[in-house]
This record gives sequence, structure tokens and C-alpha cells, in this order.
Amino acid sequence: MNLNTTDIIILISYFVLIIWWALKNGKSKNSDSYFLAGRNMTWPVVGFSLFAASVSSSTLMGHSGEGFISGIAVFNYNIISIIVMVFFAMFFLPFYIKSKIFTIPEFLERRFDGRSRTYFSFITIIGNVFLDAAATLYTGALIVQLIFPEADLFWVIVVMAVVAGSYTIIGGLSSAINADLIQAIILIVGSCILCFYAFQEIGGWEQFHQRFSEGVWLKLTRSMDDPTVPWLGMIIGIPILGFYFWGNNQVMVQRVLSAKSIDHGRKGVLFVGFLYLLTLFIFIIPGLIGRGIDLFGVENIPNEMISGLELKNSYGVNTDEVYPRLITKLLPVGLIGVILAAMISALTSTLSATLSSVSTLFTMDFYSKADPKADSQKLVKVGRITALIMLIVAVAWAPFIAKFDSLVSYYQEIVSYLAPPIVGTFFLGLFWTRSNSQGAFYGLISGLFMATTMMIAKYGFEFDPNIHFLIMAPIIMGLSILVHVIVSYATTPPSEETIKEYLWTKELWREETQQLKGVVWYKNFRVISLILVLSCLILYGMYY
Repeated sequence: MNLNTTDIIILISYFVLIIWWALKNGKSKNSDSYFLAGRNMTWPVVGFSLFAASVSSSTLMGHSGEGFISGIAVFNYNIISIIVMVFFAMFFLPFYIKSKIFTIPEFLERRFDGRSRTYFSFITIIGNVFLDAAATLYTGALIVQLIFPEADLFWVIVVMAVVAGSYTIIGGLSSAINADLIQAIILIVGSCILCFYAFQEIGGWEQFHQRFSEGVWLKLTRSMDDPTVPWLGMIIGIPILGFYFWGNNQVMVQRVLSAKSIDHGRKGVLFVGFLYLLTLFIFIIPGLIGRGIDLFGVENIPNEMISGLELKNSYGVNTDEVYPRLITKLLPVGLIGVILAAMISALTSTLSATLSSVSTLFTMDFYSKADPKADSQKLVKVGRITALIMLIVAVAWAPFIAKFDSLVSYYQEIVSYLAPPIVGTFFLGLFWTRSNSQGAFYGLISGLFMATTMMIAKYGFEFDPNIHFLIMAPIIMGLSILVHVIVSYATTPPSEETIKEYLWTKELWREETQQLKGVVWYKNFRVISLILVLSCLILYGMYY
């Protein structure tokens, strides 16, 4: 595809604007400003940043591709995650912000001991570099290659890495968050424009519903044999993955930690919840519309759900191309540049968020312990070097992902094996007084052992237990919690004096209730939370 001069100017202007704006707003005078943006961000900035960081290139391709394959079922991940966000904001977030932590693993050390912190931090760094950063670079390069077939994969990866790294490494989290603010707006506006043109192409809202009214295309609740989201997995599996992503993931929670207060942190999380309601219409439904407008020029695709693999092998349809093809097929000159800028926003935001996360984790969880006398300036320097090294490693690894399809294809599945023990540990730590450091550590290790055994059996020996990964996740969490509870009861209980600051109690709820008396409804986070949950229920009821 040859871009018009107008589109090229828009893209170049975007690159220049983002880098200039991010560097202009960067803060790096000390560790607080570099790693947590001075802990002074307001709720709109936190919310937009969370949205931009959470919507990766694989999200754009995955949501629209799944929409093309199976309809709107993939939206279950988002709507359940919104409920999880409310729970996280209500119970966990205040403890994170009050404790003045830099990293989520640091909270585990405060509540338990250094072993749990080291384990979680190491697992997170490895996942951030080899799954998040490398996968973002690779899938982003694939998107660019679809539009510019002559572009070399490696150099596309390098360019994207330079764009995101140029401001993240120098300016730290404040640069990343301020870039996210612009990128989130571009992403939302651009996706809305594409959605509008998609509906225009299929003939409007009524024609869309008429085209897909038969079958389960527009149904969120699916049968137990549904490959995308079986109904039981939606209830017991997605909440675990959702809480890990929004409540335990350093990439996401680091932005929450930058909030100027608990109230701003909470409202930022709730704001991104409202933004996530839009994803059904701006990411998923356009992919489904692609099914009804002959997007690939293949006339004999059956009007029924078949797997992405079968679509590729039998009909030559690669569902990873749905979003880029919608852009090139539907949009006029000029708007193509805007939507391409939106796609690049998703790439650079996620990569920037991951770099900031890895930099903070290594510096605060490992280096600061090895060199306890290091001052803030030295920590910032180490953080920059770490981000640069990790970026180089991710760039070097990204091209090899093509040889390991499962690294990207089964990302959610791998997370569903590794996340449950961590989620279980955080829940027991916050809500159960008897939970101790021995129980936490052995609960985590047992969960890792189970996850590793399952992955080796499935991918190494091709043993498939025929259990959907959304069903497997709560099984792993339940077993790791059982180990945690047994070991905690069998060993010395923790000192109540040392853990009381990290335990939720009914008294905290009563105190908060008193503080909220007289607060106008639209500033009361509990009222906003209720409105958000009701919005989810109404939307779910529309497509039950």
C-alpha cells in the first residue's frame, strides 16, 4: 500500500509531537519523580495512561480478530475486568498508595518477607521482557508490514523501540504517562472514526444486527464447549486473570501509584473502567463487521464460527490482518494517517509502560538491596541503564517469536498458569490475619511447580487435559491457596503489630463511610463505582 503525502505528514507529525511532549513533561530529578512521576498525577491522567498502556498491538489485532472469528464473546474479558477494577479500587488500592511502595513485589515483602518479593519480581521482569515487550514489538512490526510489505521486520522493530525508548529512558514514568495521555486520546478518537466507517459500510446499526442476529455472534454467554469463553470460565477464570492484570501487574499498577492521592488513584481506575466499556464498539464489533463486508475478498467463508487456524488454512484468511485491512479498505486519504497513528499509539504506549515497569522492578527490588547507600540520582541512572539493556534484549528477541508461535498465541494461557498463585497470595495477605511468610512462599512455589508441570506436559509432551485454561486457572489458585493455608497453620503466626497496616478490616470500611458523608455524589467514588457496575450489567443484559 502506498500512503498519500497527507498520511505520511500526519504520521511524521505524530512521532515528533509525542517525543517532544513526553520529553517536555519528563521528570528525573530523583527516584520518586523518575519511577513514579513524583506521585502527583490527577485522575484523568491516570485513567488515560492506564487505558493507553493496557491496549497493546496484540489487543487491537486480538479483539478485532476474535470479533471476526466468534463475535463479541471476547468482550467478556473486558466487562469482567471492569468489575475487578471496582473491587481493586475499593479494597487494594488504598493499601498500595498509603504504603508508599515503588513496586507491587515490594508490598509482598512488607506483608510477608523478601523471598516472596524476589520471586514475584523476577517472574514479572522475565514476563515483561520476553512476553510483553518483545511480543509488542513483534506484533506491532507485523501490523506495519501489512501496510508496508517492503519494510524489513527487524528495522521496523528497531524504529518502534527507538520511539518509545527515546522518552521513557530519559524522562521516566512522567514522560511515559504524559505521552500516554496524547496516545489514549488519539487511539480512542481514531478507533471511533474507524467504527463509524465500518457501520457505514455494512449499512448501519439495524443492518448490522440483522446480519448477525442468527446464532451466537452477538451473545456474551456461551456454552461450556465454546473455545473463546465458556460460561463457567467467564465466572471463575476471568476474574483471576483480570485481578492479576489490574491489581498485581507492575505495568498497570505503577500508574496508579503515581496518583497524588488515594481518591485520584481510585477515580483514575474507575475512569478507565468507563473507557473499557467502549472497547466493545470500537475494537470488537468492527472486527465482526469485517465478517459481513467481504473484507478478505473470499466469498465461500461459511456463516458459522470456525477457528482462526481453519480460516487461515482452508480459506487463506489471517485474522491478525482484520484491523489493518479495515483501515486500508474503509478509510479515505488523511484519515488513514490518523488511524495508523492510533495503532502506533497502542504499540509505543504498551512498550513504554513495560520498559518503565522493568526499570523500576530491577532498580528498586534488586539494585537498591545490593547497594543500600545508593542515592536517588544513582537509582535514576541505574533505572535508565536497565531500561536500555532490557529494550535491546527485547529488540533482539522479538524476531525469533516468529519461530515460536505459542509465545504470542498462548500468552493468555501462559498467564493463566502463572497468575493464580500470585493472586491467591495477595488475597490471603490482605484479608486473612493468620497468613504468614512461610505460607506465602510455599504457596507461590507450589503454584509455580503446578504451572510448570502443566506447561511442560502440554507443550513438551503434547498431553492435553482438555480443560479450558479459564477453568484451569481457579484450580491452580485453589491448590496453591490450600498449600498456603496448611503451611501457615503449621508454622508460627505473624506478629499482629507488624502486619496490621497491611490488613483490611471492617473498621476501615466504617471510617471511610464517615469520611464520605456529605461528599457530593459525582465525587463519591462508591457512587461512581455503583454507576460503573450498573453500566456493565445493562450492557451485559443487552447482549446476554
